[in-house]
Amino acid sequence: MVVLTVSDSQRRARLATRHALAPDHRVASVEAVVAAMTCLHATEPASVHLSAHARSGATRDDVRRALHEDRTVALQLAMRRTVFAFPRDLLPAVRGSAAARVAAQLSARLAKEVEANGLADDGATWVADTCVAVHSRLREAPATTRQLREALPALELRLERAPGKSYGGQFPIAPQILGVLAAGGSVVRGEPAAGWKVSRPFWTTAEDWLGADPERLGEREGYAELVRRWLWSFGPGTEADLVWWLGGTKGVVRQALADVGAVEVRLADGSPAWVRHDDTAEVAATEPWAMLLPALDPTTMGWKGRDFYLGELAPRLFDTNGNGGPTAWWNGRIVGGWTQEPDGAVAVVPAVPLPRTARRALTAEAERLTAWLDGEIVRSPYQSPLVRAHQAASGA
Repeated sequence: MVVLTVSDSQRRARLATRHALAPDHRVASVEAVVAAMTCLHATEPASVHLSAHARSGATRDDVRRALHEDRTVALQLAMRRTVFAFPRDLLPAVRGSAAARVAAQLSARLAKEVEANGLADDGATWVADTCVAVHSRLREAPATTRQLREALPALELRLERAPGKSYGGQFPIAPQILGVLAAGGSVVRGEPAAGWKVSRPFWTTAEDWLGADPERLGEREGYAELVRRWLWSFGPGTEADLVWWLGGTKGVVRQALADVGAVEVRLADGSPAWVRHDDTAEVAATEPWAMLLPALDPTTMGWKGRDFYLGELAPRLFDTNGNGGPTAWWNGRIVGGWTQEPDGAVAVVPAVPLPRTARRALTAEAERLTAWLDGEIVRSPYQSPLVRAHQAASGA
């Protein structure tokens, strides 16, 4: 049987259209953006707004409405212990698979630390009882982490980690308990307590926020649905891409690929990769396009193998933990980063020489984003080495 080869240029064409980045493929709503990307990274609350605006022109009020009024998009701790914004209908799949895996990992680790720190002889029971107490408190009314700590003395405890090490010290236990609950799905991030750029939510029970605690799919079903949607958004993808994205195992990925009937293809370098069985046709190339995306945007972070859109720029645009900073794109490739000047104006920082057409298009995108931000400044901790060097040189 002849195996289809998918070129790098075809992968970039898919990226432009599937990710709603090329002008003719922008979408009309926040919900459509989230669906197109499978989910949006939400570790930084501002990134959800910036990612949605880039692809749809959504206002901050549009994003607020989707997240906090209509609740068609929900925040969920899931793959790789990361917060994502998911379409409401994908919650049963992720909660039964990747999020459940994270919840079990977090709970087991915390139980061991509770015992090691002498807080309880039976760490698992202590964690379970404390989670029940937090959930009971939240059934009375939503609360911030600080309010929960004031109400529940157990949450004021601290854990000693890595004594004597530079990265060790005393760490509060409250975020660890809330992480277990958030991954498990019984508690969700509700209304923000400190604006759209700050991760300080009012924690809320799932039944209060969503109307009912969504049922969970079985683990195998859940992973299959995540992989089915990921393949449409990001395919072709390798097994390594999926293992990394899911934070799962090769066994889980192989089973899910089989369950969705994925078709094996070859990448330009000959590596095996996968697409959906209904997605083997070639995608038409788009006109050249420019885009500015925020730190940790799913287009930047969607694959483990990034050469087809990143080339040799990783050391300049990703930190040592593999987190991508704000990026500037030209026609399917990352060509630099962006930052904001002290007055709020967005400035593009090229990493490679750019043709005049690209410079003009990226300048127009910077002006569009400057107008949308309207004086608000977003300072991501995931600024790239390239942008940090620019800021140091300019004194910003």
